[in-house]
Amino acid sequence: MAKHKVEITGVNTSEINVLSSEEMEELFKKLNEGDTSAREQLVNGNLKLVLSILKRFNKKDENMDDLFQVGCIGLLKAIDNFDLSYGVKFSTYCVPMVLGEVRRYIRDNSSIRISRSIKDVAYKVLKLKDELVVKNGIEPTNAELAKELDIEEKDIVQALEALKPPVSLFEPIYNDGGDTIYLFDQVEDKDSKQDLDIRLAVDKAISNLNEREQFILDQRFVIGKTQMEIAEEIGISQAQISRLEKNALQRVRKQL
Repeated sequence: MAKHKVEITGVNTSEINVLSSEEMEELFKKLNEGDTSAREQLVNGNLKLVLSILKRFNKKDENMDDLFQVGCIGLLKAIDNFDLSYGVKFSTYCVPMVLGEVRRYIRDNSSIRISRSIKDVAYKVLKLKDELVVKNGIEPTNAELAKELDIEEKDIVQALEALKPPVSLFEPIYNDGGDTIYLFDQVEDKDSKQDLDIRLAVDKAISNLNEREQFILDQRFVIGKTQMEIAEEIGISQAQISRLEKNALQRVRKQL
């Protein structure tokens, strides 16, 4: 059975070899002894790992060839900084390094303007995160980063969230073979819902007024007539209209 072939930045993905854990360990030992060819073998043997990481970005409006090259930069950093004494799998160490490079590339090429102060916080966090990954072999939590940088954890979350690439409201999120559900179908307009609730409550309160009070409020606040105009139309004094209007509004407020 023929392997599925995909060309990305001139690389035939069907011909990429995957190294076993034993082969990886042996190559890192050779690399530490100064064997430069071991580095190239480690790169070629982990290209599929880079491709697997890039799958989460394949629906975004990005050039996959560019992302692959950026991902390979992260792979090279991971290889150059990996230490067997960490006692963790290389893939565990490599994934956050590749993700960091790709996300930085996407952020730096985003058309959305972000304040300099937020960017500064985000870049400090990302720099420290890379340093701690190299040092400890695992990705630090936001709480650990906040403690190291002496800032609030919420500021870290805000900065990193602000730099995330935008998502289209027309991004499909579910399809069972019938109608597709898009992101905008799941977005709740809380302001519109609140406005609707208020309008319904006002309508109910007004419906409890007598016919004359409803007429006066309608003429005053919907039609826009003056109290004098309404008084002439009904055949009562302007002072009576003012009193009826005031009482009606007080009853509406009380019910709301």
